[in-house]
Amino acid sequence: MNNPIASIMRPRRSGGQYQSRLNRTQSPARMTVIPVVSVLLASMASALPIFTAGPLLPPLGLMVFLAWRLMRPGIWPVWAGLPFGLFDDIFSGQPFGSAGLTWSLAMLAMEIIDSNAVWRDHWQDWLIATIIIILVLFAGLWFVSLAHSAPGATILLPQIILSALFFPLVVRLCARLDSWRLAT
Repeated sequence: MNNPIASIMRPRRSGGQYQSRLNRTQSPARMTVIPVVSVLLASMASALPIFTAGPLLPPLGLMVFLAWRLMRPGIWPVWAGLPFGLFDDIFSGQPFGSAGLTWSLAMLAMEIIDSNAVWRDHWQDWLIATIIIILVLFAGLWFVSLAHSAPGATILLPQIILSALFFPLVVRLCARLDSWRLAT
């Protein structure tokens, strides 16, 4: 007998009973932990021992943070840029508090963009993230120049180009994590 209800049921591990895949609830721990841990791990990637003459590694923590925020607008409160930015400062070597400030300003800018935008597509998200990443990188260079003599702004050009090119891959990674996060 071909039962349509049985096609949406799956067997439990013990016994031959079936449980429904409808009205399932996601794990609250998985819903909150996966985005937070992904941003923290990406921020820690800047501490990897990669030796170059200038800054080359994109700000992965910021990119993952922006990807989550642009993909799921309500996932972070407006103040979330401060703790994530402070954590990123610990691993990036920037003056402490600089990323906390710039990431908070980035969150405020995205809130303003979201409140004024009717709709956004992938290209607009890419442009928004690229502009924010460029501004945060230049602000970080300015913060460094307050304490030391900083090189010219052209030193950031390879980092900006790599950040702009790799942002869609970061969004794809966050989308995969999001589908795993929402699965039960």
